[in-house]
Amino acid sequence: MTGVTLSSAGLDPRRRRILFRCWHRGLREMDLVFGQFAESEIASLSDAELDVLETIMGEEDNDLLRWIMGTWPAPARFQTPMFERLCAFKPDVEYPADTGPR
Repeated sequence: MTGVTLSSAGLDPRRRRILFRCWHRGLREMDLVFGQFAESEIASLSDAELDVLETIMGEEDNDLLRWIMGTWPAPARFQTPMFERLCAFKPDVEYPADTGPR
């Protein structure tokens, strides 16, 4: 999976904006994590959870990637259930037949 599959037509404006931002992060790795997470979860997130997600999204992609991958410890302010859900989420990444991970 490499792009948006969820139609944003049935989402309210805030959720549409967040979904777009999740798929347009800047680093492809973060697009896949945030984009697929948003597609999976955005419709069911509460307003409070959306607030936390937007706060997390405000961080730099390189830092987020390191925190989510566990390379660096996440700051205490991100020790939240939402951040844990993001870290636990495994994006569906398809590799061409001859270029998969080695």
